Amino acid sequence: MGSGGLELPPGDDGQEGTSPDVPPGAVSLARPMDVGAIGPELDWDARDWHEVRTRAQRAGRAYIWLNLVEQRLRAVVAAVLRPVYEPVHGDEWVIAAAGPAGQEWVQRAVAVREVSRRKGYLLDPADDNVLSFLTLPQLRELMVQHWPCFEPYLDERRDVELALDELEVTRNVVSRNRALSEAVLNQAERASARLLEVLGAGGDVPSARRLPVDAVEDLVGDRYADVVAVHSDRVRLLRQFPAEDLFGGARRLDALGIGLNLLVQNFSGRRLIRLAEAGGRVRLLFLNPASSAIKRRERELGIKRGELSRAVEMNILHMRRVRARLRDPGAFGIQVFDETPRFTAYLVDGDGADGMAVVQSYLRRTRGMEAPVLVLRNGRDGTKVVKSGQMEEVGLFPTYREEFELMWADSRPVS
Repeated sequence: MGSGGLELPPGDDGQEGTSPDVPPGAVSLARPMDVGAIGPELDWDARDWHEVRTRAQRAGRAYIWLNLVEQRLRAVVAAVLRPVYEPVHGDEWVIAAAGPAGQEWVQRAVAVREVSRRKGYLLDPADDNVLSFLTLPQLRELMVQHWPCFEPYLDERRDVELALDELEVTRNVVSRNRALSEAVLNQAERASARLLEVLGAGGDVPSARRLPVDAVEDLVGDRYADVVAVHSDRVRLLRQFPAEDLFGGARRLDALGIGLNLLVQNFSGRRLIRLAEAGGRVRLLFLNPASSAIKRRERELGIKRGELSRAVEMNILHMRRVRARLRDPGAFGIQVFDETPRFTAYLVDGDGADGMAVVQSYLRRTRGMEAPVLVLRNGRDGTKVVKSGQMEEVGLFPTYREEFELMWADSRPVS
């Protein structure tokens, strides 16, 4: 065996396996194996499985964003360049658009398409065209070569190219199944969302900050209705989803609870003003600090009488000051209810496909900061069923949204 071979322990004198070249006391690399084990070098412990699952989850999230960007960029390229080249070149309009500078990569795409045809890889007839076989850098090259054609539709060429540059690192990592760091993934999600907005993808562009699309969620999400995350307390929630990510850029924000500390104490009044002035609508529903229900809650928590009511009153006064600084105070509703509080809920863009909710139940001896937290996504696939001939929503999100509306209708405004 060559110099790279394994060293075996010496055998008994006169038996096969004895070698004078093996130093005394050499240890075998082959350790005893448990029944059913593949081998010591191939065993994975819990930490190894956690690592590969994390890698797969990050790669899945990144792939979804890259797929969205590539589909949108392909549609934009087709919409702009096809009317220019197809009337003259027919089905070979992509080859003509690539020109001499892109002849090498466009011919490679043609070859891959032919192989896919022969081997039956084209499952959708809509993909039987050269454009479907161009990669993201090649689509970018077509756009750059013909920028005067795209300029009337896209404001800034630099924004497009910078976003695509940021995505190239992620694309290479994902395509080669290498480890993707959390920082690079977050950068890719922000770049993708920004690029989709620049490319005019409409009002349903998913948020890169608030609640990233998760590949694992799509695989096993039906087991958990529309619950996409669970945290043991609010501190752990805010580590993963800071208040700026939860509420920043919201079009609509509805909140129901005792004191709404998650919003009031973690999202500045200045940010709330900017949110409302940008067209956002806010409705805040507090437990009445003068109600008997808040006194019962104080007894449950074992705190001094009046302590919780004063804290809630301070939060309401702070929100009133925010409302007073708005040009349209009607866009910022503040009301109070007198019923026994059962949960606190923050519904962000609850009327849209990108909506989310943060929900906590009130436990008898547990403060809100320490209670378990559910994170829900609105409009998940599979959250609608047909009942009695009508389409109805299932899952938890519509339940809490309906409860908020009922509570809002029965509550009283704060002047």
